[in-house]
Amino acid sequence: MRKIAKRSDCPISYSLDLLGDKWTFLILRDIALADKHFYKDFLEAGEGVATNVLSDRLKMLEAYGIIKSRKYERNKTMKHYSLTEKGGELIPVLIELWTWGAKHDPATTVSPETLASKLSSKEQIIEDYKAKAQKSE
Repeated sequence: MRKIAKRSDCPISYSLDLLGDKWTFLILRDIALADKHFYKDFLEAGEGVATNVLSDRLKMLEAYGIIKSRKYERNKTMKHYSLTEKGGELIPVLIELWTWGAKHDPATTVSPETLASKLSSKEQIIEDYKAKAQKSE
């Protein structure tokens, strides 16, 4: 597992030390916004994460209490990943990154209409995720 080295006592620095690589946020995106919960789902997400990097990030996120895993009832060899309450607090950050990227990336595949409909209520997205996560426990 990737060791987190704190560079300073700055909260932004801490956040970036823990979450500041692209794979970490893409895993969180997949869990929170794309309803993906299994190792294979993350591998097939389209960005091409290496298996060793994916395994490392999942272990790190779990060790820091951002995600949790449980054995999947239908196949005990598989793990089902979900956000913890601490991880759920990152949903607004993900939504803001999504909004910013959709606005400024000329090659984005997200139309303004799709984005507006998906993000009409950030609070509702957060509540929906929490309700869905509680059902799956």
